[in-house]
This record gives sequence, structure tokens and C-alpha cells, in this order.
Amino acid sequence: MPELTSDQMIKWLERFAALLAENKDHLTQLDSAIGDADHGANMDRGFKAVLGKKTEFQGKDIATVFKTVAMTLISTVGGASGPLYGTFFLQAGLLAAGKSSISAEEFGALLEKGLNGVIQRGKANPGDKTMIDAMQPAIEAYQKAVQGGESLDGALKKAAESSRKGMKATIPLVAKKGRASYLGERSAGHQDPGSTSTALLFQAAAESLGN
Repeated sequence: MPELTSDQMIKWLERFAALLAENKDHLTQLDSAIGDADHGANMDRGFKAVLGKKTEFQGKDIATVFKTVAMTLISTVGGASGPLYGTFFLQAGLLAAGKSSISAEEFGALLEKGLNGVIQRGKANPGDKTMIDAMQPAIEAYQKAVQGGESLDGALKKAAESSRKGMKATIPLVAKKGRASYLGERSAGHQDPGSTSTALLFQAAAESLGN
């Protein structure tokens, strides 16, 4: 199975940024129903800022790439999204210090480390109608596929598919965390914007890392 390089991680970020730009209005629409109506604009601005720092992290190890992403998001993205996505990349990068390439198995461990950081930071559980509902099943599907000997491309596609299913599964849920939780039962029937941007993150991985 091929190694994943620092340059490929940058391609992942670039594809994610492009998907965020394409879906900015959709994310904002989702957030206007149960949040502050700024998730799309915030995420788009944050990843445009990340790409603006590309010269600073290009050619560096994966940990440096992810740390730069994290610090940029935390400083430019408002609401909960900046700290949560920032924590994801910061924690994930800790496992890739000094490494310019990692195995498919190491990438899975890196994703899991990021997920655990988000859970710790946001104090959310599966079923709370947050990004966890799209992130956790994606990572579990990826790791299961890799451990089962599936190709990297196949594992990433399964992750993206599981993430989309997790995103859709947030629709009937009642929000337990964040601004949406203030609505109580009225938050049911709306797709969670954080889980939607997370599904885009894994879609971007499948489209940029699997080839």
C-alpha cells in the first residue's frame, strides 16, 4: 500500500478548501436553521487563510503542515468550528512529527488521534448532533478497511461514504451541544452543519489521497 506524503496532505487541504467554497452557501443555510448562520462563511474564510500560508508549510513534515493549519483555523474561524477543527489537525499532527510520509495504517491512527482531541475539546458523544456523528464512523470504516487489506483508495471511499451516512443520520437527532442545543426538540429535522463540513473533509480525502 502506498505511503501518504506531506505534499498529498496539502492536496487534501486544497481539495477541502475548494469543496468548502463550493458548498459555502449550503453550509450557511443549514446553520441558519439551528445555529448562527455563519458556518459556511467561517470555514471558507479559515481554509482560504490556510492556503494563504502554503509557502510556510510546503516541503515541511506533516506535523508542521497540520500545526500551521490548526493555528490558522483557531485564529481566523469564529464560533466552535475554529477550535474544534484546529484541535483535530493539531492532535493528528502530533503523531507525524518529523515525518514527510506515513503509511495508510499510520494515517488511520492520526485521524483517530484527531477525533479523540475533538471529543475531549467539545465534550460531545455520538448522537449529540455534532461533527462527531460524521467523523467517528468515517474513521472506523477507514481503519476496518485498511486492517482488512483493502486498497487505500477503497478505504478512503468507505470512509467518505460512512461520513455521509453519519451526516444524514443527524437530521432526526435533537442537538445536545452548541448553539443548536438551545432549540431543544426544534433542532430535530435539520442536518447538522458541522457534520456536513466533516463529510466534505472525508470526501476531499477520497478525491485527493486515493489516486
